[in-house]
Amino acid sequence: MKQPKGLGRGLDAIFGSERIDAGLKPMSRMAEIEIERIIPNPAQPRTQFDEEALDELADSIRQLGVIQPVTVKKTAGDQYILISGERRWRAAQRADLKTLPAYIREVDDENLHAMALVENIQRQDLNAIEIALGMQRLLDECNLTQDALSEKVGKKRSSIANYLRLLKLPDQVQLALKEGLISMGHAKAIAAAPAPEQLRLLKRCLKKGLSVRQAEELARTLSERPSAPAAEAEEEYPESYSRLVEQLERFFSQDISIKRSKSGGGRITISFADDSDIENFIERFSKHS
Repeated sequence: MKQPKGLGRGLDAIFGSERIDAGLKPMSRMAEIEIERIIPNPAQPRTQFDEEALDELADSIRQLGVIQPVTVKKTAGDQYILISGERRWRAAQRADLKTLPAYIREVDDENLHAMALVENIQRQDLNAIEIALGMQRLLDECNLTQDALSEKVGKKRSSIANYLRLLKLPDQVQLALKEGLISMGHAKAIAAAPAPEQLRLLKRCLKKGLSVRQAEELARTLSERPSAPAAEAEEEYPESYSRLVEQLERFFSQDISIKRSKSGGGRITISFADDSDIENFIERFSKHS
């Protein structure tokens, strides 16, 4: 059977049905626990919850009840700390439930933290940045190597590396990815561009609605272009140059640059990836002629 899309493997498949290591004993029991005795995990990797989605889940719980139990660990003071299922716990509160079905596990603090991190990055409703942050925390806080992380979450090491690369992108790019303004494919293309050009490429993606392929081609062009000397990079051109670039961008999604010579002349450069781009240029001009 084909494995579901996403990180997908359950905690038992990752850590074993009986134990993570010596710190996790077999699941002891399932019980109905008073909601007020359940507290969220202070180390919960997920910090944002969609309010509308919580309301929808609460409506479903009112009609059908809680179908999937949460997983908890008993703590001092007769309370239970959540290992997984905080969305269900929050929605159940909104639905005015008094109790919640829960699996009670005996697990030490180190493995509690690891279980919470892995459970969260398996979720299919997380954006790529949230998954990357969860992976980074597993590496840092649980002393895992990328190979060990790959095994635990059921992803190739190359995929792990791609996620982690996203965390090196400028904040504006990460925010655009979190808000769904660009896809992970766009973000990977931006990551391949030279660091000084990444924000420029993001703006082009947003303004021109570039496809992933177009973003990749533009990133390749920017990477292959020789770096300008520092003195030339600092030169300020008249505002009319920017207006001209904006006009040209109506026809071209490719990289456009203007370089002025000391004599007062210069050149306008329009990059292209292959012969098919030339045909596209002709077609665009024909439509506006």
